[in-house]
Amino acid sequence: MMGMMAGFTPRQKAAVVVRVLLEDERDLSLEALPNDVQAALVRELAGMGMIDRRTRDGIVAEFCDTLEQVGVTFPDGLSDALALLGGRISADCADRLRRAAALSGDGDPWERLMALPAEPLADLATTEAVEVAAVLFSRLPPARAAEVLALLPPARARRIAHAMSLTGGVEAAALRRIGLALVQAVEAMPRPALSGAPAEKVGEILNHATAAMRDEMLAGLDAEDRNFAEHVRRSIFTWASIPQRVAAKDIPRVLRQVDQAGLVKAMAGALGPQGLPADAAVVEYILSAVPNRMADALRDEMDGLEGVAFAQVEAGMAATVGAIRAMAAAGELELTVPEPEEGKTA
Repeated sequence: MMGMMAGFTPRQKAAVVVRVLLEDERDLSLEALPNDVQAALVRELAGMGMIDRRTRDGIVAEFCDTLEQVGVTFPDGLSDALALLGGRISADCADRLRRAAALSGDGDPWERLMALPAEPLADLATTEAVEVAAVLFSRLPPARAAEVLALLPPARARRIAHAMSLTGGVEAAALRRIGLALVQAVEAMPRPALSGAPAEKVGEILNHATAAMRDEMLAGLDAEDRNFAEHVRRSIFTWASIPQRVAAKDIPRVLRQVDQAGLVKAMAGALGPQGLPADAAVVEYILSAVPNRMADALRDEMDGLEGVAFAQVEAGMAATVGAIRAMAAAGELELTVPEPEEGKTA
């Protein structure tokens, strides 16, 4: 049995504190510690044997006294410092700091890669070897991986998915080398002065255009550049897009965010003489996605309307679409990515 607190080394005292914490904190995680520190801690724990209660209490009291003397602690590393600052520095400054750390080898290159938008990740997945792209996708969160895969040609996406079966044996050192190589490849890409993909910008403009103008513009884009036109279509979200891009389970939540009177006018107009088949299909989709009692109440309100002006119908549709966009922008709703039309390339 080990006793006499003064004879303990700092590492042994740390092992005692960790052992005491593990009795009360079963979810205690030590993964943030460097690997050599974790290994040293395990070795100390393995060789401690038993200590008496008085010694244990003395070591814990000494540890608590040390904590009370601490005035302030600072972040450990760049990522923690940026997390502490939150949105108090510009996004451009934060991006440059992460980039510099990743390129110098001081930071985690995968942290830099995880922060990239979907488009540059898709460029990497297209230009790098399939095996390297497979490692990249293995590290991405599933939702982000799906977003990036949707931007790739189907054949390329299938090859990467198959190659992911070979990534299980990648060791930590190789993973870091791959991350550094990918970061260097990203930094070698040209940086446009204008942010945002051109197709997204055109799609956002057409989101606010009338249906007639939107159809005319898309027809013209089809004639000029069918591939670009398809990307624009995937960036457009209108009333008619609701069944394809909003899951049925999310419709009740959407309806709680929109003006009921405007929604009823939009639905009534969609089923009226001036409504298009695609607009009417949205009404049926909404009614089928809500509880029967709510659907019946909406039908009763639509039947009670007479002579709804077309401007009111468009305003109700725009308000509903605006609410869905706002929910998506706030992360409260995930819009699905539409599949390319048959016979067209994405």
